Amino acid sequence: MTLSPELLVSNLLSPVVLAFVLGLVARGLRSDLAIPPAIQGYLSIFLLLAIGLKGGVALRSTHFGEVALLVAVTLLAGLATCASAYALARLWLRDSRLEAGAIAAHFGSVSAVTFIAAQQFGERTGQAPEGVLVALVVALEIPAILLGLSLARRGGGLQWHSVREVLVGKTALLLIGGMVIGAVATKEGTDAVNLMYGQLFQGMLMLFMLDMGMVAAGQLRGIGRGGLRLVAYGIALPLLHGVGGTALGFAAGLSPAGAAVFGTMTASASYIAAPASVRASLPEANVGRCISAALGITFPFNLALGIPVYFAFAAWLAR
Repeated sequence: MTLSPELLVSNLLSPVVLAFVLGLVARGLRSDLAIPPAIQGYLSIFLLLAIGLKGGVALRSTHFGEVALLVAVTLLAGLATCASAYALARLWLRDSRLEAGAIAAHFGSVSAVTFIAAQQFGERTGQAPEGVLVALVVALEIPAILLGLSLARRGGGLQWHSVREVLVGKTALLLIGGMVIGAVATKEGTDAVNLMYGQLFQGMLMLFMLDMGMVAAGQLRGIGRGGLRLVAYGIALPLLHGVGGTALGFAAGLSPAGAAVFGTMTASASYIAAPASVRASLPEANVGRCISAALGITFPFNLALGIPVYFAFAAWLAR
């Protein structure tokens, strides 16, 4: 696979990306279109539980040693992406220690929705990534957030509620819970719910991306002063993390598709788990700015261009 115009057009014209664009347009036109908060919460719960369930089913045929190695590699990747995000925030954005630690927690962590979009891209191109990647989403998220909070406090230590916020947050709980269900349930049991969590998945994802487009449009308005530097940060850093993560995933034994999804994970930025943890532990930090960068800049970039780039790079590595 090469990064051809046809590949980019195919990605941009996928229903998932078009639904996101529709959300951007709706907010730009100041339409009264809105998805009720209760429906927003349901969609996120559905998608996280569904992807966890799929990963759990795939884990049945995965060797424990392979999983342990990939988890160890992912933990190191989370620490490395957080540290580089912190250093660049200090040097390029000229952030204080507090603000650099806050944004590093977001950019060292992972966006579960970007992960899902990368998985869907791989499946559309006929390259199914490994199911074990679901477990790596959680492994990537936890150390990055905790390191970011620690850097912001400059060795001041982490309070228990900060750790608990990460471990029992919605993203980690649903992904881990879904994996456990998928791994221990019988084949007959998982087949019985496949209609809802399998065949309806694409439609639910489209609705969620429509909402994400409207939210992202709102975040773009709040970038404010220093916006150009933040835009450059929100694109260059994920691109660097994505290429490095793809190479690391390939070296760790993942397939080209799996390595590309892993690269996408390292390139993404959290706008769900990280903001909740930073708000609880660093109330004086500018969390809105972090969300604007993660959701308003990095998420659209990865969705439209980043994911095809990482897949093309993985294919190049496999040649």
